[in-house]
Amino acid sequence: MTTPTPHADADAEHGSVDAMILAGSRPGGDAMADSRGIAVKALIPVAGKAMLAHVTGALLGHPAIGNVHLLAQDFEPFWAHPDTQALAANDHVIAQESGATIAVSVDALLDRDDARYPMLITTADNVLLSGAMIDEFLSDAQSSDIAIAVVEKDVLLSRYPASRRTWLKLRGGQYSGANLFYFGSPQARQILRYWAEVEQDRKKGWKILTIFGPWLLFLAVTRLLTIDQLAARVGQKLGLRIRIVPMAQAEACIDVDKESDLVQAEGILAGRAGMP
Repeated sequence: MTTPTPHADADAEHGSVDAMILAGSRPGGDAMADSRGIAVKALIPVAGKAMLAHVTGALLGHPAIGNVHLLAQDFEPFWAHPDTQALAANDHVIAQESGATIAVSVDALLDRDDARYPMLITTADNVLLSGAMIDEFLSDAQSSDIAIAVVEKDVLLSRYPASRRTWLKLRGGQYSGANLFYFGSPQARQILRYWAEVEQDRKKGWKILTIFGPWLLFLAVTRLLTIDQLAARVGQKLGLRIRIVPMAQAEACIDVDKESDLVQAEGILAGRAGMP
């Protein structure tokens, strides 16, 4: 497998934030990819282009983004695909083989000499990622150790009333994750230990709270805390500055996890293509 090295003058020529894309396969495979006879989910076509190509295009085309790190178990399918093969020769793309879990893989990548902070982390199925979303997230994430993008329920449903997401219900609102994370300092890596304990139940966002103690869980499930208060409590426990970034764009929480998501994403991309 070819593993490109970053350009020697990356900092001078490109942006100040590196990015990481989680592009690997889940244990047991992916039903959407399997039904299409496609080796990996990140290569499923959305609006005529592989998922990964949408995400790398948004990141590499943004002036704030420097190197883009790809995490996957096998890169040969990407280097062989017409939509992504050019990434193998791009000086700003760095390939890193995944480990046993996402948390272990992210931690190993951040341990590399060519990894730098701040680091924006997203997924290969975040096909609606746009320059405006990156601008908004990075602007609000500054000066934090960890920032997490969310979309409030009313923001999504006012624009896409038929959308179905998994909601974290707290005082003052309900929120869905937006597949955008920001590690602003090396201290952020300590959260990966907790991530590893809950990543198999990633759709049950409340489960991570059990790790921080029953009192915090009680405050959350009884909706006695706002999302910012919850982040502050967790941050205080870990000694981290954790910031929640509510995204103004409803599309920020629409990734492609199932067939209905794909149909919706293709409709949104068609609309963008038709805009003057």
